[in-house]
Amino acid sequence: MRSVVVTGIGLVTCLGHDTTSVGEKLRHLQHGIVRHPPFVGDPKIPISVAAPIPGFETSSTDPEDWTYPADLRFRLEQLRGLSPNALYAHFSLTRAISDAGLDLKSISDPRTGLYTASSGSAMMTHYNLSRMKKVGPQRCSPLGIVSSIAGTLNFNLAAAYKIRGSTSGFVSACASSGHAMGFAFDEIALGRQDRMVVVGAEDFTEETIAPFSGMRVLSESDDPDTASRPFDKNRNGFVGTGGSVTLVLEEEEAARERGAHLYARLSGWGQATDGYHVAASHPDGEGLARAMQLALGNAGWKAGDVDYVNAHATSTMAGDISECRALKSVFNNGASPAISSTKALTGHALSLSSIMEASFCLIAMNQGFIPGSAHISDLDEEAGGLNILKESVDRTPEKVLSNSSGFGGVNVVVALEKA
Repeated sequence: MRSVVVTGIGLVTCLGHDTTSVGEKLRHLQHGIVRHPPFVGDPKIPISVAAPIPGFETSSTDPEDWTYPADLRFRLEQLRGLSPNALYAHFSLTRAISDAGLDLKSISDPRTGLYTASSGSAMMTHYNLSRMKKVGPQRCSPLGIVSSIAGTLNFNLAAAYKIRGSTSGFVSACASSGHAMGFAFDEIALGRQDRMVVVGAEDFTEETIAPFSGMRVLSESDDPDTASRPFDKNRNGFVGTGGSVTLVLEEEEAARERGAHLYARLSGWGQATDGYHVAASHPDGEGLARAMQLALGNAGWKAGDVDYVNAHATSTMAGDISECRALKSVFNNGASPAISSTKALTGHALSLSSIMEASFCLIAMNQGFIPGSAHISDLDEEAGGLNILKESVDRTPEKVLSNSSGFGGVNVVVALEKA
């Protein structure tokens, strides 16, 4: 099994688009949540807060109306095939390639693959299907399908960057980008590829976020400072966000030979399913506990080796309790890693969340701190006995687990180690 390292990070998040500013906000617990005008002004939507992406405006169904950083350039026919999340993905991918010190020739090499994670674009799907019903399919955009369905990241990025290695997309709800990272790790560790570009991206639109209100899992708080508060006894749901994160994974020896900066070693991963409910986690977090144990085994670690766990904790009542119980079952007999949920600062990025939070762990490992879990005023009693940080700590974590859980009881955990 070959060793796998992370050599590049590209970010499009509500906290910013570069590792320095994002790291500062994580360290100082500065969130990106606001009272979002489209929600505040709609009496049919009972939520008012969200975590928008600075520098991007993608609410229109016409991509020519979008605004985005000036250094992004598209041909018109290329732009018309994009969804909002594919736009974000272009930005994060180009930044990650540059950060890794690679050129486009390296990305187009047959030994470089691309794995993506996305739920597709609900906004573009709704628009294109509504138009088809109104005027007929012959008067719809020929790129309507590729701008809508879950594979939109694969289609657009593989074509734009001339990817010739292994390419696939993952759709497992909020564990999607965790699966993309895990299987990308396998591709390199098993010698199938030398480099993998892993991209997660999610629309920031009403169509992506508001439907969760019907599930009664969105926070109806109108206070951005406390709306997202994982592990707090009075939490009342999650806050929606979107964006994109790209990580470049490489075989370690080759990365060292070319003088790449190593953010960390991806030491292993684990996945397990609850087999319990279509939308709710197992009450005792059985699947997540198994996924953590499998990740530890794959990495060759013991529970006591772990310095920090970035929890999936979304700020929902049942989900946070389930994870607390899973953490207690894995970390016992003296093991007491620091635990926090950075979703207190960003809200929940759905299919993007796994890779976004893994990137936050990488940033923390390289900037010498462990991020706290913000907005906790009354810790839930189920979290008693766990080392949940309410403030950031100026200490470099050496071994980290990052947890993710999705619909159907799907759980993915990645293990990151200081290289």
